[in-house]
Amino acid sequence: MKNYLKFLNYLMGNIDKYFAEQSPYIKCKMGCAKCCSNGDYPFSEMEVKLLKIGFSQLDNDTKNIILKNIRETIDAKKQHTGETRFTYACPFLINNVCSVYEFRGLICRTFGLIYSKEGEKMKIPFCAYEGLNYSNVLDKEKDMLMEEKMKALGIEVEPKAYNIHYDFLSSERVSKAFGFDYGKRGPLIDLLASDKTFM
Repeated sequence: MKNYLKFLNYLMGNIDKYFAEQSPYIKCKMGCAKCCSNGDYPFSEMEVKLLKIGFSQLDNDTKNIILKNIRETIDAKKQHTGETRFTYACPFLINNVCSVYEFRGLICRTFGLIYSKEGEKMKIPFCAYEGLNYSNVLDKEKDMLMEEKMKALGIEVEPKAYNIHYDFLSSERVSKAFGFDYGKRGPLIDLLASDKTFM
């Protein structure tokens, strides 16, 4: 855990800098929880260990709400049929606020920025299509960020993609460099369902 926390400290130094660089396009604020309301949230066992530390510090009422959310999500997943992936609200989201914010996972820390992935074109966060991050320079019909819109708004810094894709950040290459092991990876709800803390 000690080495993972060192990695998070290093990562957040960069993430905070990236959000500051892209501030003309960023609309993230407390209470905006679209990114936490409908997803499958890739996580690792190491990230769940950190969540458990945050969970242990909560009051009993909040813990009970989270445990109820987890049970209901597990039940909903069991009933899910069809070819579409199962998505859900994060069980730690209460009244549109993360109850374990300081202990959140990698995907939670990086969402909202444009990211790049080797061999693929840059990915714009889905919230751009809902009037949030980067929406001020997005042309939905062309599915492109438009330089003309940037100039019209007098924004000098260009939208930029960063190498912050979850697959890269949670890779063995990264964990070895910092001296820790992520352990098993999977959707958050699956990892919670197999952890006795939450069951």
